[in-house]
Amino acid sequence: MPIRSSGLLSAALIGMVILLGAAFGSARPVLAGPCAPETVENTNYIICTVDPGKTDLRLFWKGDDGAPYRSFPGIADAVTAKGKTLVFALNAGMYHEDFSPIGLYVENGQEMRPVASIKAPKASGPVPNFYKSPNGVFYIGDSGAGILPTATFMKQRPDARLATQSGPMLVISDRINPIFIVGSSDRTRRSGVGVCAGGTVRFAVSDDPVNFHDFARLFRDHLQCADALFLDGGGGAGFYSGELGRSDFSWHGGYGPVFGVVE
Repeated sequence: MPIRSSGLLSAALIGMVILLGAAFGSARPVLAGPCAPETVENTNYIICTVDPGKTDLRLFWKGDDGAPYRSFPGIADAVTAKGKTLVFALNAGMYHEDFSPIGLYVENGQEMRPVASIKAPKASGPVPNFYKSPNGVFYIGDSGAGILPTATFMKQRPDARLATQSGPMLVISDRINPIFIVGSSDRTRRSGVGVCAGGTVRFAVSDDPVNFHDFARLFRDHLQCADALFLDGGGGAGFYSGELGRSDFSWHGGYGPVFGVVE
């Protein structure tokens, strides 16, 4: 509501506003980075937006010594050693105990791990997230970014310079995965990637527990992503950003495949 004050005080305040406006008007604008904190339906997220045609989005797994990087600082140091900067990074999917990707992994156009079966191995207990239907592949090729169910990806075999397999799909052709339960109590930190309006790629990492259905709605309804893929959850939902002063470490002992934007 409007604030009333004496004429003298109002004049002083107006003068101050003019001076501040001139100072800020002459200042150079601060450019926003690709990642920013955002609160959606009382859940805190880090959202990163990438134009795959203009941004150097890469996958990282092993260093020049052939050993898995495992940590974000290790990747940042390797990038810095080559005269570049790691802008942000996050886990790019699930991995084995030796930090190797569970499923398809394509880096710089080279297939380093083949597509994994989309059927869960026979075992008692809940089905691991990787095998929840449908499993999917995120990829970037000459025609841009895409996310397809793994079975569809195998049939179409699109050219990909970068690809990672994970599961489950969160959003499929603008529909939330029907296996998700509204109001589910299965809540944890989660990370995912979506291909959104105009071919934009958006990554989301939750800093608060969220269930699959609400996480999928974040991509479809808030980020306008017609297709989205779950990457990892719990301690695996890691994130790095020098600008935001963030460098997570996984309680699994490190990370396997990692997405990173390089400048």
